[in-house]
Amino acid sequence: MIAPVRLLTRRDLSTLLRPADYLDAMDIAFRAVSDGRAQVPPPWHLEARGGAFHGKGAVIDHDGVYAVLKFNGNFPDNAAKHGLPTIQGALLLSNAENGALLSIQDSIEITLRRTAAASALAAKHLARANASTLFVAGCGEQGRAHVEALSAVRPLRSGFAWDVDGARAAAFARDVRSTHAIDLTPTTSLDHARTCDIIATCTTSRAAFLGAEHVAPGAFVAAVGADSPAKSEIAPELMAAARIVVDSLEQCCAMGDLRHALAAGALRVADVHAALADIAAGKAAGRRSDRDIFVFDSTGTAAQDAAAAVTAWRRAERAGAGQVLNMGAP
Repeated sequence: MIAPVRLLTRRDLSTLLRPADYLDAMDIAFRAVSDGRAQVPPPWHLEARGGAFHGKGAVIDHDGVYAVLKFNGNFPDNAAKHGLPTIQGALLLSNAENGALLSIQDSIEITLRRTAAASALAAKHLARANASTLFVAGCGEQGRAHVEALSAVRPLRSGFAWDVDGARAAAFARDVRSTHAIDLTPTTSLDHARTCDIIATCTTSRAAFLGAEHVAPGAFVAAVGADSPAKSEIAPELMAAARIVVDSLEQCCAMGDLRHALAAGALRVADVHAALADIAAGKAAGRRSDRDIFVFDSTGTAAQDAAAAVTAWRRAERAGAGQVLNMGAP
């Protein structure tokens, strides 16, 4: 008999999992990668009119073996042109021991939260313990998710919000002050980044904008916008001056800010400090000096999607959340 499939909407997911749940899931995901308990083939990319589609898949051993396939549309101008989210899609979760489809999940919430949680996990290992100031570049949903995730691992108190849309930066700063008690100031100058301990770049930029002159010794940079070969946020000279930690070396060489630094001849693959998976598993060193600059090149991996999806499905099964579909019924 074919088991029922649990459908989880974005609203379902937002009530099932909190930032701490995603942080735990990211620790599980990266440790599984380091220990060889996850299969993560390269993602694939389809160009479309005004955007692109990305497909990512993984198999993860997490108290059972599960397979995940995620299909996302990424259309940067959606909000202005269509009133729609930049990222939309769906995720399929299956039992990897018998092939049974277990869950269909909205991918907006999973992608948003697991991306921010991966940055928080990296900050937990790489940002200075007393880091209290934050610079957010890109004041959309991903920027908000990063404020929430990063404030859970470091004592953030103040900082700056920067966006090409000044009104959006001002609204973002007001929202963060009221919801997280972090005194963010809207700014039009990237120079303010140099005064901050943590910098999160959450944009859809196709040209590098954060340079070495914008980052002070000891800072931690979470660079999450370069999720396709055409996108870039971090200047090659900053990449060369920093210790680079990657979410996936293969992916970052193909589509992250590392790709652009390699193409510019600013550094070599051998110059990459470590993978976050090995740092999380205790196999590679994190921060050793208060003056080291760290850049976390985050392209987003299917192992992250898999760990988050399994966590959400298990929570939904216990709570009876979502809608049950009898996909195999005659």
